This record gives sequence, structure tokens and C-alpha cells, in this order.
Amino acid sequence: MGRGGSGTIFFAGCGLGCRFCQNASISRGGAGREVTAEDLAGLMLALQARGCRNVNLVTPTHVLPQVVAALDIAARKGLHVPLVYNAGGYEDPDTLRRLDGVFDVFLPDLKTLDVERAGRWFDAPDYPDVARAALGEMHRQVGGLVLDGHGIAVRGLIVRHLVMPGATADALAVMAFLAGLAPGTAVSILAQYRPLADGPSLPDLARRPTAAEVDVVVTEARRLGLRVV
Repeated sequence: MGRGGSGTIFFAGCGLGCRFCQNASISRGGAGREVTAEDLAGLMLALQARGCRNVNLVTPTHVLPQVVAALDIAARKGLHVPLVYNAGGYEDPDTLRRLDGVFDVFLPDLKTLDVERAGRWFDAPDYPDVARAALGEMHRQVGGLVLDGHGIAVRGLIVRHLVMPGATADALAVMAFLAGLAPGTAVSILAQYRPLADGPSLPDLARRPTAAEVDVVVTEARRLGLRVV
């Protein structure tokens, strides 16, 4: 994110509840503190004042009314850096349409396109269909990735995919979908999955992905013309 970094604000709680969540202390562990819309606006403005290149809102979906209220206050007080919507991909397209023109960068996950895995991993077998529609709406609003003269994202869609153990075919399906979404869609292929310290609840998540599994996904993404970032 360049000099100054990304001004990241994590919201406690999550509407998806992945069993392999790498941020469980935030998503369901009660970390964080309660703030008002005025307080949240102040945090955004403070990040901008410190030189952050954007305000990056992580998992804001379940508190969007409060986030929008805070953004309105902050904008009236001079917030002008790009706004990043950083979420898990399980977003209601109708809700996203109400945000048209608010966010500059969408940074969603596309975790899986496998209905059975979605049901086991986070009790949301409709995740693939919901995420496909959500990413389509995000792309409609902001288009492909745009960088400034310093290589910093200022607008567009960047999709993350966390490579999971034994799920290479699923990951390749994700890459194929992104290639069909728009030419040169930006994708961040992540390899840092690890079993949770207390052990995963599902046997197929009991190991890290291998380097070979990750390499297959990266190679296919590049073959399809995706923009690997």
C-alpha cells in the first residue's frame, strides 16, 4: 500500500463464520470496543492525517448503517482518501447497489465455488451463487484495478482467493470465473492458510496447502490472463 500504508479498521463480528477463520479473535472472540458514528469518523480522519493512503474497512457488512453514517460525517469533515470495502464475498447485491458511488476499491474474498464445501466450511451452501452475484455488482460499480503513479490502488476490484489444502480444482474454478467476469481481473492468491492452534473442526483442513498446490493456481491464473497482484 505504499508509504503511509493502508488505514485499516477491523469490525468485530462477521456474518459468515468460517470454521477456518484466521482472525477468530476479531470475528467471533469479542475483541474490539464499541464506538459511535462520530468516533468512527474520527478514526478515519485520524488515519488520513497520519498519511495513510486509504481507509480500509474490514468486514463492515453487518454494521453498514453505522459505517455509512460515519462516512457521511467524515466526508463533511474532509475525508478524501480512497475507501476500501474489504469483506468475505458473502454480500447481498441489493445492499451493494445502495452503496454505488461510496467505495472506490472493493477487496472481497472468493473463498469457494463448491456448494458442498461452502456448506461444511461455513454453513452457507448458497455462498457460491451469492458471491458470484456480489462480485459482478462490485465490478459494475468500480471496474478493473486502477493504480496511481506510485503503484497504489485508487479504484477497482481486487479479488482474494485463499488456496486451501486439497482444493486445487475448486481454486481453478475460481480462476475461471474471474477470467469470465472481466479480462484482466486482479486477483490476490494467498498461501497462508494454516490449521488453527486448537485444531480445525474438519479433517480436510488439518494441513497447510503445499507449494505445488499454490503454484498450480498461480500458473493457471496467469494463463487465463488474470492480473496476479
